[in-house]
Amino acid sequence: MALRIPAASLIRLVPLRAARGCELRARAMSLKVNDSLPDVEVYEGSPGNKISLKDVFKGKKGVLFGVPGAFTPGCSKFFLIIRVWTRCSWIICYILLGLDSCHPRSRSLVCAARYIKTHLPGYVEKSEELKAQGIAVVACLSVNDVFVMTEWGKLHGAQDKVLMLADPNGAFSKATGLGIDKAELLALFGTQRSKRFAMVIDNGIVKSLNVEPDGTGLTCSLAASVLSVL
Repeated sequence: MALRIPAASLIRLVPLRAARGCELRARAMSLKVNDSLPDVEVYEGSPGNKISLKDVFKGKKGVLFGVPGAFTPGCSKFFLIIRVWTRCSWIICYILLGLDSCHPRSRSLVCAARYIKTHLPGYVEKSEELKAQGIAVVACLSVNDVFVMTEWGKLHGAQDKVLMLADPNGAFSKATGLGIDKAELLALFGTQRSKRFAMVIDNGIVKSLNVEPDGTGLTCSLAASVLSVL
């Protein structure tokens, strides 16, 4: 069901305008710009492939983004922003779903739609743009097991585009202070999870860091925001 909102409030979905607040929140984290990545081990592809996170970015420029959980809606779905013409005025509305097109039922409405692919799908889609800006590796990190992360990546065509890194014990979140701290979310997930964030890394050094102000939002950690600082 579409929700009608004033055009002015569309700013909530525009990553560049929200980045400033995210950067301010990020300063409160224990990990900060110009710090080295912590030396933690994660899994990629299979239980037998345990790798050092520092090695993933050694000698390379890359992007690491974290998500609260694989297959969660904000990490996987699409925002469909619809501009609808009524007989009186334009109305901006949006719905969260996975459809491929806009199907107005009424002939009196004309709608033009565009998708903002949320977290993982957005990075998959913009992988070539990131490479063109000098990014050699893009990695997604979540407090999930390696089987879940591998299947989630396959579902969104992440192979050869985004490394799907599993951190089952939340070692990275604990080492960086990037774990979710809201009681209701901890109760929902049943264990410690990562806040939603995105960072640019150069040879193991954090060059930019955006953390969502509420830990789970979809503003400054999206691929478009990362591209804006490269």
